[in-house]
Amino acid sequence: MADTSRDHQLGMDRIISRRDFLNGVALTIGGAALGSAGHGHAAFAAAPAGDPAALTGLRGHSDAAMEVMHAIRDGSFWDTAPAPEATGESYDLIVVGGGISGLAAAFLYRQQVPGAKILIVENNDDFGGQATRNTFTASNGKTVIGYGGSQSLQSPSFFSPLVHQVLADVGIDVTRFETYYDTGWHDRLGLEDAHFFAAEVYGRDALVVTSEVAADWVPNTPLNETARVQLIELIDSPLDPLAGKSRAEKFETLSAISYSRFLTELCGYDAQLAAFFQHSTDEYFGASIDAVSAADAWANGNPGFGAMDLGDVPDKTNSPSGRLLVADPDAYIYHFPDGNGGVARALLRALIPNALPGSTMEDLVTEPVGYNRLDLADNPVRLRLNASAVKVAHDGPIDAATSVTVTYFEAGKLRTATAGNVVLACWHRVIPYLTDEIGEAQLEALNDQVKTPLLYANVLIRNFEAFSALGIGGFLNSAGPWAACFIDDPVSMGTYQCAQSPADPVLLHLFSFPTRGDGSAPREQSSAGRAMLTEITFADMERDIRDMLGQALKDGGFDAARDIEAITVNRWSHGYALEYLRPWDAYWPDGPLPIVTARKPWGRIAIANSDSGAYAYAHCAIDQAARAVSELLGDKAQMPAFTDFPGPPPDMVGLD
Repeated sequence: MADTSRDHQLGMDRIISRRDFLNGVALTIGGAALGSAGHGHAAFAAAPAGDPAALTGLRGHSDAAMEVMHAIRDGSFWDTAPAPEATGESYDLIVVGGGISGLAAAFLYRQQVPGAKILIVENNDDFGGQATRNTFTASNGKTVIGYGGSQSLQSPSFFSPLVHQVLADVGIDVTRFETYYDTGWHDRLGLEDAHFFAAEVYGRDALVVTSEVAADWVPNTPLNETARVQLIELIDSPLDPLAGKSRAEKFETLSAISYSRFLTELCGYDAQLAAFFQHSTDEYFGASIDAVSAADAWANGNPGFGAMDLGDVPDKTNSPSGRLLVADPDAYIYHFPDGNGGVARALLRALIPNALPGSTMEDLVTEPVGYNRLDLADNPVRLRLNASAVKVAHDGPIDAATSVTVTYFEAGKLRTATAGNVVLACWHRVIPYLTDEIGEAQLEALNDQVKTPLLYANVLIRNFEAFSALGIGGFLNSAGPWAACFIDDPVSMGTYQCAQSPADPVLLHLFSFPTRGDGSAPREQSSAGRAMLTEITFADMERDIRDMLGQALKDGGFDAARDIEAITVNRWSHGYALEYLRPWDAYWPDGPLPIVTARKPWGRIAIANSDSGAYAYAHCAIDQAARAVSELLGDKAQMPAFTDFPGPPPDMVGLD
């Protein structure tokens, strides 16, 4: 039971932009539920001014968006589903999924087949998939924009020629971010990095500003004495626990053990050090240090490897993200205020110009989307939101069929439309429920791709004076459900300007990857993490956020009840595409890779999504869209070179 006096102190009873959400309830899809378009819709209010991005509370994958497929998975959907109704609509292409890969597939198809009629069906209430926007209005009237998922165009030096061409064709010049992103913002405001230690775990609250030299700050932490001494050694003067072995032998060992085991078993350090670094690998690998190899932790910049002579190029055992982190020549600045929501908007503008005015990169930020113009009969490209595809089937024998029928659930009804070709830009694990036209080997390979669950929260605060007083731009937190909190990236585009002084409102970005930390495989931990998300209500998450911020920032004068103006939590139950990680995926990188079997086209159907590259990056989603379109069009497709290799191509990172 919640402590009501503590809740009052935290401001849980204040009227802010938030709403609770029904979680942890098994939703039954019967005839009545289908007729009302599903239970989950009731938990979501109508979007202010028709803009889903302006909704707060719980966003991301809602029960309303997922309940239909869950019912199909559980075997209850077709027992009570209404009879399909033919819309009479016929298209050149239907795309299932309106994320970046689906939008890119539609865009590339139109380039190859000018005048093609296309329908995109998307089960969520907004387009872009994880490339989604969160919009807030501060109490001073300022609009503040944040990202709810996919964050940045990372490492454009590694983009394929096709990705560069697509971005240019939709009006994105990545070099412009060099002026949009204020790289001197933190230094100008005197904001450093910090680490928060919660009293519940460490006996006392402590916010410690960190620096490169561990001896300067580790003594201020509440770690036990042994852990403090060892942490200083680990960072400032690491040893070589594999002295005498060759570099190849070292990487073979490091790829076979987790970073957690590297610390506690190979180096013999106190278990508190492993707990301290537990979530340090979450953001790039979607897994904590008990499930990420020591080789990938080295690539991630985790300490302890400085004396091991591992070189400065990736090893073949490194995962795709590990290779990226070692070889990346680019600053992390290629970022719209709404993250890759800006990319999704650029693709949408190119596909349905009357739904998004303007022609510049700045317009992508400041102009509103006309959601009522996405699905007009006169549009050559139509985007249908809140429409869950439930079946995809060729009209006749696969080898001879000239069309495909897509059945989808919308507004309590089953509807059908036909197309000459179909691109499935949905998750791999959804596809086996949509078709009975593929074999067991492909089904097994599709099911291998398990999504990593995650939570991205945006918290609007009325100013960041507490951060300024403490001299921090954010902090890491190894103890609580939220692994990090930092002021959102300082990006200004056109009339949209980031905060300029501590008196301005800002968004705090928080993330959490629900993992068990028990050393089991990432696929197992991802499944368990999704189960954990069903047991947490928005009120629980809000309370944790308020409590953490109140504890960490109290010495800066922060008052959670007074200073928090809005909270949005983006719940991605099926989040990152899970990339191949040693030691779990012994076939990496030599193969055969499951994605090659999983993404095989059949008849007039091809697959495009980041799962197809086992790589959760926007440029991978675009490359995979190009592959799918080229498979459908064959020799007719004339495109710049794209890549189907997970992560940076071998010749770009010094690999054979």
